[in-house]
Amino acid sequence: MFLKKIALLISFLLLSIVSTAQTQNSSKTFLYQGRIDKLQNENVILIGTASSVSFNFTGNECSISLQSVDSYEHHNYVSLVLDGKYLGKIKIEKGAAQSFPIKVTSNKKEHRLDIYKNTEAQSGNILFAGTTAKLTSISFKKKKKIEFIGDSITCGAASDSVDCDKGEYHDHHNGYYAYGPILSREIDVNYLVSSVSGIGMYRNWNDENKDEAIMPDVYQNLYLTKDKSKPKYDFAFEPDIISIALGTNDFSGGDGKKERLPFNPEKYISNYINFIKMLYEHNPNAQIVITNSPMVGGDRGVVFEDCLNKVKAAFDTDKTHKTIQIFKFKPMTPKGCLGHPDVADQKVMADQYAPFLKKLLNEK
Repeated sequence: MFLKKIALLISFLLLSIVSTAQTQNSSKTFLYQGRIDKLQNENVILIGTASSVSFNFTGNECSISLQSVDSYEHHNYVSLVLDGKYLGKIKIEKGAAQSFPIKVTSNKKEHRLDIYKNTEAQSGNILFAGTTAKLTSISFKKKKKIEFIGDSITCGAASDSVDCDKGEYHDHHNGYYAYGPILSREIDVNYLVSSVSGIGMYRNWNDENKDEAIMPDVYQNLYLTKDKSKPKYDFAFEPDIISIALGTNDFSGGDGKKERLPFNPEKYISNYINFIKMLYEHNPNAQIVITNSPMVGGDRGVVFEDCLNKVKAAFDTDKTHKTIQIFKFKPMTPKGCLGHPDVADQKVMADQYAPFLKKLLNEK
């Protein structure tokens, strides 16, 4: 359960300034990116995969205050990048806010710290409750923008493949090194990750959309849930490209124990078309790219590609929006935990996809 302090803080959400998926620079001391909820006093809830807060500071050290926030107490993770150098991920234990020391090793007069949520929205939220740093101004560099919509692969779930048999599912996440963030850094664009492990377009990994929500059910909720007490997503990010990678779980056979119906291409295609129409309502100028999965091959892969072609064809007479593009990842034998791509595999995917997206951006 929440501590009283956090319960009180969350109760003020309706009074807070909600800053969703849009890089902000209101105070000129903090930059926010990704699915985040900006509270009072520069406190912010990091929600989605690789959502972040960044700031510049002077001096040789500072500390940051972070807290794992969820409907029940459990730990979480962030990744730290100092002066462009990846420091690794740190564990935020359950309970009260904790202070984490940051020590500088470079001789620069001014330093930059980036704090990235390492886990996904379904792993709970992380409260950034401030810093002791001597802050200096930080500027927002306008860049092209890409949104990555997907499942566990897009989350970077199970990609930290050390000791896969130990810990919990989210212990092996590394959203900073998921293919979307990797390629975005490579081609120098701002990005937003809207992804949920196990989720699909019309059904999930082990659920026929009976007990669990699918992506069309949760996408328009800021927290990627069906919780109506949470703010709605405001579509303020306005991406130049929207990349959709959903289908791995729709094609999954589940756990082999729970009832699993044969794949229904009509439902998948219909839901996909309606999902794109919803995205167009809010992002009429976006270039949409739909992808296959490196983990769906053989006969299923052929059906998958046929479905994507039919989704694309449904918009052939649409003269209002840019022509939908299809990108095909090469087949992969993943080396991460639970049959997922590991960090090296994610880099392979990023290297495949980056030139394609960069070319599209250059055409805009």
